[in-house]
Amino acid sequence: MPRLSEVIAALDALWPPERAEGWDAVGTVCGEPDAEVRRVLFAVDPVQEIADEAVRLGADLIVTHHPLYLRGTTTVAAGHFKGRVVHTLIKHDIALHVAHTNADSADPGVSDALAGALDLRVVGPLVPDATDPSGRRGLGRICELDHPETLGGFAARAAARLPATAQGIRVAGDTEALVKTVAVSGGSGDGLFDAVRASGADAFLTADLRHHPVSEATQHASPSSGPLGLVDAAHWATEWPWCEQAAAQLDEISDRHGWDLRVHVSKTVTDPWSSHHSSGAPN
Repeated sequence: MPRLSEVIAALDALWPPERAEGWDAVGTVCGEPDAEVRRVLFAVDPVQEIADEAVRLGADLIVTHHPLYLRGTTTVAAGHFKGRVVHTLIKHDIALHVAHTNADSADPGVSDALAGALDLRVVGPLVPDATDPSGRRGLGRICELDHPETLGGFAARAAARLPATAQGIRVAGDTEALVKTVAVSGGSGDGLFDAVRASGADAFLTADLRHHPVSEATQHASPSSGPLGLVDAAHWATEWPWCEQAAAQLDEISDRHGWDLRVHVSKTVTDPWSSHHSSGAPN
């Protein structure tokens, strides 16, 4: 069985922590370096439900996309919900490791997994990493569909292939407009509109789109193209496919090293929205 330090070294090779954004908090949150690792659980959020799932599973390591302490802390007291997570993990000898923006820009990264879930062909990064001579790393991905389809049809594809959430899929734009080239970005992507427009994409699928950026994007049309079609999914749903991709990467490493790890992907829905109600407005 590998030690935790060996598994972490392999994960850091996949998603080097130095490639995380300066504001991010990635790496190992807790865990004994010399502890043996047999089972690993991948999840999006390091919340109590995932910690409890890891206990039931007998996992020795949780790998999440989102950090537990993004803005730092002065306490891990169990009276706070994040402190309870830490106490649960330490009490049951479970380590926690985070790969966030370093996994977003990786090759393959979070948006590659999102594109794969939607059966899109990746052309290249939406915002290339200037330090990557191969031109493959970076934020978001520019993708092509095998055959053009309507914006409404593409949104239906997203609804069918991404995990179901209370939000579902929201669309801004003409649902009958044809879509051939799509930009995708797992997680919050409304800061990428300039790059999306520059790419010439017909549509943009991401999460957490806000009113004003969406309003401006739908009104912004160049002489050579119509308004950008927008497809807004739940944040958790756009990043969950990465868990399956990352688990497969660790499985391959385990096989190569003869580690015999048991690698699992949590199907627990940790999207915070729990219900959706409509007064009859168009969907």
